[in-house]
Amino acid sequence: MRDPSGKSGTAQSDRSKSEKRQPSGRRGTGSGKRPRPTGSERSGAPERGAGSYIYGIVPADVELTPDTLGVGDPPGQVRLVRYGEIAALVSDVPTDRPLGRPDDLMAHQRLLDEAAAEVPVLPLRFGAVVTDAQAVVDELLTPYHDDFRNTLNELEGRAEYIVKGRYVEQTILREVLEENPETARLRDEIRGRPEEATWDTRMRLGELINTSIAAKREADTAALLDVFTPLCVAIAVREPTHEQDAAHLALLAQTDRQPEIEEALAEFGTRWAGRVGLRLLGPLAPYDFVRT
Repeated sequence: MRDPSGKSGTAQSDRSKSEKRQPSGRRGTGSGKRPRPTGSERSGAPERGAGSYIYGIVPADVELTPDTLGVGDPPGQVRLVRYGEIAALVSDVPTDRPLGRPDDLMAHQRLLDEAAAEVPVLPLRFGAVVTDAQAVVDELLTPYHDDFRNTLNELEGRAEYIVKGRYVEQTILREVLEENPETARLRDEIRGRPEEATWDTRMRLGELINTSIAAKREADTAALLDVFTPLCVAIAVREPTHEQDAAHLALLAQTDRQPEIEEALAEFGTRWAGRVGLRLLGPLAPYDFVRT
């Protein structure tokens, strides 16, 4: 979702924008107790020619600040559609033009991540639109009420964190050349010669380097898994997004364990100084652990 590059040799805790802005979601009323199921509760109705865009599912006792905005141009006012013990985060969107601008995707993710910093949230995929608030209740909240409620209960106090590592190019290439004599030989063979005359050799060299880096990525990812597994509820290994990725992990963890996660990553930052740049993103909505 974000650029995984960072300063080489440092472990950076890149907390998302959600941690720096007024959170869009907060737990409800003074008693702190969740309301009894009261049937569907809808705040407002879509304007004429508009549908209801759904961001995600949260507990029914969540409240929104008046300035909570979502997708669209201009951005739509986000509201809650409640049913029983759960609620959907929704806003009105025009039905006569498609969504899909980068700003829309960013607004979708920002809202969910801000909510996840405060409350459990089940994210929906970008682009979920139904006709109106009644359809949100009838098609989503009512048939899946118990499943959503149970999953939200399991996510209480938890959020997703992303660990990204990127190799420092010169360092990792030097490692590969020192550890694999054939790559060093091929490198010397093409040095100073025209590209068209050494095309096959260059292709072979590139394959060997990519294979070596993939093996290093597997080993370095395993080292991170050994450390983070005891600190997390679950871990998902993401596919690399760049040929020089050293690791790409999604962590589901209790938010109160974030300092421990940051400390563990800082230790790797020191160990891998000048070799791997590390970043920590979060807290985020549990995209990798919930499919709504």
